Amino acid sequence: MVEKLSSYPQFSLESKIEALLFVAPGSASINQLAEVLDVNASKIRLGLKNLQEMYDQDRGLRLMWNFDRVELTTRPEMAEIIERFLGLESTTKLTRAALETLAIVAYKQPVTRPVVDAVRGVNSDGVIKSLLNKGLICELDRASTPGRPILFGITDEFLLHFGLKSLEDLPPYTDETTKADSTNEKGFLKG
Repeated sequence: MVEKLSSYPQFSLESKIEALLFVAPGSASINQLAEVLDVNASKIRLGLKNLQEMYDQDRGLRLMWNFDRVELTTRPEMAEIIERFLGLESTTKLTRAALETLAIVAYKQPVTRPVVDAVRGVNSDGVIKSLLNKGLICELDRASTPGRPILFGITDEFLLHFGLKSLEDLPPYTDETTKADSTNEKGFLKG
């Protein structure tokens, strides 16, 4: 018979949560953690809050949230030394075209390739294929318009790559044409 994890009192709830998040292949839901640890979801939330406070104090790890799912990740500020340690420096660079496309997908998702092409002014087939292969964007669905084009969106890997906890951490979107309409010829706000 298998003993429940809660029968090991020498470890705090936070330690148990941390261990599970460390071995998880991706993000885990609060309900998933609660079920495995045989506690209610509110205790898991409290344990995660305590872990977050600990990680916020100059640690190399942090919790990344995506709705009610959480993942243990390294801090974005550690990316350079981690890439060097893993020998990834040359493979993680993104081209200007890739960054443009990622920005369009992140701010306009779900978005089709023709919309990305229209915003960029060039064909984006190759860069979209590359971003799909890197796992930074994914196919979400198909549009209900003629031809049923694929709708693309960003992935959790995108959030990890850029050190974001959620899409809400992106800088606010400002349309340059709107900004230009509200300024005079010297760039000052009209008033």
